[in-house]
Amino acid sequence: MALNGMDVDVVSAVVVVAVGCGLTYVSLQSAFRRAVTELRQETERQLNALTSTLKALETRVAELSPAATIRPAAVPASAPVAKAEATAPAAKAAVQQKAEEVTPEMLVVIAAAVTAFMGKKVRIRSAKMLQSPYEIVNPWSQQGRVFVQASHNLRSR
Repeated sequence: MALNGMDVDVVSAVVVVAVGCGLTYVSLQSAFRRAVTELRQETERQLNALTSTLKALETRVAELSPAATIRPAAVPASAPVAKAEATAPAAKAAVQQKAEEVTPEMLVVIAAAVTAFMGKKVRIRSAKMLQSPYEIVNPWSQQGRVFVQASHNLRSR
C-alpha cells in the first residue's frame, strides 16, 4: 500500500503531536515529583519547629506552675473522725466548685498554645468551663430516643 504526500504529512503530524504529549507528560511528572519532595521537606521542617516550640512551652509551663512545687497540707492525725465526717459534704462542694473554675495555670497554658498557633502574643480576657454533653443528657430523654429509633421498621432489600 502506497501513501501519497498528504497522508505522509498527516501521519508525521500525528507522530509529532504524540511525541510532544509524551515529552510533556514526562516533564510534568518530574516537576510534580520535585514539588512533592519540596513540600514534604518543608512540612518536616515545620513539624520539627513545632515540636521544639512545644517542648519549650512544656518546659516553661513546668517552670511557671506552682502546683508542682506546692504540696497539699496533710490532715493532722489527731483530728476527730466525727468532725471530718461533718465537713465532708462541704469539702465535696468546695472541690466540685474548684474543679469548675479555670485556674491561672490553665489560662497560661491556653494563652501559650494560642500564641504558638497564631504566631503572635495573645491575651485571654475570659474563660469558663463548659459542661460536657454527657452531663447534660437526661437519662429518660435518652431512653425515649433509643426506644423511638428501635421501633423503626427497616426493610431489607
